[in-house]
This record gives sequence, C-alpha cells and structure tokens, in this order.
Amino acid sequence: MGLFDVHAHLTDERLAAREAEVLANARAAGVTTIIANGLHPADNEAVRALAQRDALVKPAFGLYPVDAVLPEMRAMGVEYDRPDLEAVTAEEGIAWLEDHVGDAVAVGEIGLDRYWVPEALWERQEQVFRKLVRLAIEARKPIIVHSRKAEKRMAEVLAEEGATRVNWHCFGGKVKLGLRVGEGGHWLSIPANVAKSESFRLLLSNLPRDKVLLETDCPYLSPDREKLNEPANVKGTVSYAAEAWGIPEEQVVAQLEDNFEALFGFCP
Repeated sequence: MGLFDVHAHLTDERLAAREAEVLANARAAGVTTIIANGLHPADNEAVRALAQRDALVKPAFGLYPVDAVLPEMRAMGVEYDRPDLEAVTAEEGIAWLEDHVGDAVAVGEIGLDRYWVPEALWERQEQVFRKLVRLAIEARKPIIVHSRKAEKRMAEVLAEEGATRVNWHCFGGKVKLGLRVGEGGHWLSIPANVAKSESFRLLLSNLPRDKVLLETDCPYLSPDREKLNEPANVKGTVSYAAEAWGIPEEQVVAQLEDNFEALFGFCP
C-alpha cells in the first residue's frame, strides 16, 4: 500500500535545491507516487527531466491560468507577483502540450483565475482553458485544475466541454459547491494543511469518500508555517482522515488508492 501526492511543485527552486532530501523524505513517509504539475513550457521541461531522473515522480504538463494570459497582462501594465517569469503566449504553451501530452500522466495544472487576472482578460483566459480541456480529452488524459474566484464558472465550462476525469486541486470556493462537484463525479484533492482549514475539514468529512485525493501543493500550504511543504506531509492527511471518517488508517489508504486508480488509470 502506498501514499501519493497528486499536486506538487517539486521544480520550485526552494525544493529543487533539496531534491534528493525531499524525495527521500517522501519515500520514508510511505509515498510511492508524486505527480509534479507543470506551469508553463519551461517548467514542464523541468518536470519531465525530474520524472526521468526518479521514478517516484510522474509528470503532469500544464499552463497555469495566469501564465496563459501573462503577455496580455503585462501589455496592460497589470502587476503580478512573479516579475522575473518569462512570458510565453498561450499559443506557444498549447503547442508545447500538443507535442508532449503523450508523455504526461495528466494535463495540469490548468484552469481559471480571477484573482490575479483582470476582468478584461477573463474571456481570453476561458478560451485558452477550453482548448486545454479539449486537448486533454482528446489525449484521454485526466485533468488537474486550479480555480481562484472562478469555481462556479469553471464547473460550468467543464460540464459544457464534457470533462469527467477531473481533479480539483485545493478547492477554494464555497463548501456547498465543492460538495456538488464531488457528488457530480469529479475528484477533489485535500491539502496537507487540512487541520488548519475549516473548509478543507468540511470537504474531507462530507465528500463522497471515493472522490477524495491527497495533495500538498508544495512548497505552499504547509501544515507547519515555519517549514516548506513537502510530499511527505500527505501522511498527516491520512491520519486526519482516519479520525474524521472513524476508520483505521489502513482502510483510508486502501480507499485513497482506489480513488487514485479510478482517476489516473494506474496504481499509486
């Protein structure tokens, strides 16, 4: 039996500098699969290289929803918190994915973000998102989605596009909507800081158990604010789920393994 992390950013420079240690920590915690999510072509390349170096890591290639419209944002003078990031056009990002999607276990992360992106670019962002969803469906790959301040609209778009193999990473919308998403057939991955978040606790306790997955979003959302998050921390989420569900940890892991296989098509 093995644990997994369906949403990790191991190519973040803070974790990449400690790559061997981070992966060793994950193995020591019982983690057998880490899905590293790419954000743009250069990051996707780094994810692919990491997966080639270590079989613990499986690659997901994506185009982060802010990166998808970053050239347009900069042309408008909109500030973003990653000023050193090289902007690529959405067309370049999509073309990269078209060429390499066969090497990925999932398309992600992709989505809609209305926190950083101004309303004038929401339609453009949605157009890009639809193209990425269609690409994933055509390639028969599951989708890992990011949404910020756009959960209701993203649910509508995914339904319109007929996307069924979808994991919502770090769901930040209203709990009632998150429960409808899970009851409607999509999966939701619960971050390792679940004990510190009322909404994540409610989702974990009330979602259909066969629609729950584990994630860290590392190096973010650490259960210990003094430390960077790591894939090893999914072990704490399992312990919390065992308490919330009132069953032994072994049963939690067995359920989560089944959930992972149902979405991704292979055992973690």
